[in-house]
Amino acid sequence: MHVGMSTFFQNLAGKTDREVYQHELGMADRAEPLGFDSVWTPEHHFDGYTMCPNVAQFLAYMAGRTKRVKLGSMVMVLPWHHPVRVAEEVSFVDQVSGGRAVLGIGRGLGRIEFDGFGVDMNESRERFVEYAEALIGGLDTGVIEYQGKHLHQKRVEIRPAAFASFKGRVYASAVSPESSRIMARLGIGIMIIAQKPWEKTLEELAMYREIYREMNGGQEAPKPLLVSFVACHEDPSVAAEMHQKYIRGYGRSALQHYEFANKGLADIKGYEYYGALARNIEKHGQEAFVNFLADLQVWGTPAQVYDSMMSIRGRIDAGGFVTVFSYGGMPYDLAVENMQLFSRTVLPRLQALDVGSQVGLALAA
Repeated sequence: MHVGMSTFFQNLAGKTDREVYQHELGMADRAEPLGFDSVWTPEHHFDGYTMCPNVAQFLAYMAGRTKRVKLGSMVMVLPWHHPVRVAEEVSFVDQVSGGRAVLGIGRGLGRIEFDGFGVDMNESRERFVEYAEALIGGLDTGVIEYQGKHLHQKRVEIRPAAFASFKGRVYASAVSPESSRIMARLGIGIMIIAQKPWEKTLEELAMYREIYREMNGGQEAPKPLLVSFVACHEDPSVAAEMHQKYIRGYGRSALQHYEFANKGLADIKGYEYYGALARNIEKHGQEAFVNFLADLQVWGTPAQVYDSMMSIRGRIDAGGFVTVFSYGGMPYDLAVENMQLFSRTVLPRLQALDVGSQVGLALAA
């Protein structure tokens, strides 16, 4: 099984941004020596929730510091970018890394970010579908030419061309009925960032898989990738404290950044689910929702962490994990210990599993 790690660049503890970057870059540098299969980072803007505004730049930097690991975006938010520029940046990373890029894409959820870029959130789903279609087609053919409602692109070449085909190397975090048909037709896998009840996630995953089979002659969809925030410690009481303080700290930061308690999200096209979520948060309280987010993640002794990840793998038939070890104001020395212990005790056991799929491997066109 493929197991990657993700930097998070989160600044919740009054650190300078320079201190955050020194620490997170150090975490990324540890990934390959510790045996992880890939390095990832998410894209976010304008606050301390996570501070990597240009994922491609970070991955190009890591390409020059590594030899083996895959390099993934978790995710690049397409409505905030012109798809030609994304295609060029991804192709560049793929060339300088020798074909190690893995592309994760999404449509975005943070209102602060849409407002900062002057992009209408009501258009995000439509833009995501159009931009994804143009982007994936451009990476495969080396040419982008597209006429849609939002994107009007005359024919241009993507240079440099990608090192290899991106078939099998693209994942989307958006699985709405409207986007799933496009994702299935383009052969895009699913990246699950756990923020919904498992029953809702399984419902969306089943819908995507059904559409994928329908549009690909009965072929099964790629196995999903799951992003997990991990707290691993030999002492179960310390692991429980890490869950209580830092995984919940991450959950509280997500609640604030995404405005999950804002009932006005119901009035934004494509975000109706989050309006219903806000009403549920109003009913049960914000701390209950923070606990819910935290309990979707993974914590405990190495044995407990392994068992929890195996349980999740079985539930969603995952093809791999992307793990996050530093978040929520966790002290930096504890974050390093967290990652190192996981790499010694849990990582080899997960990697020994044959799940019948390979993440980041280009498939024949």
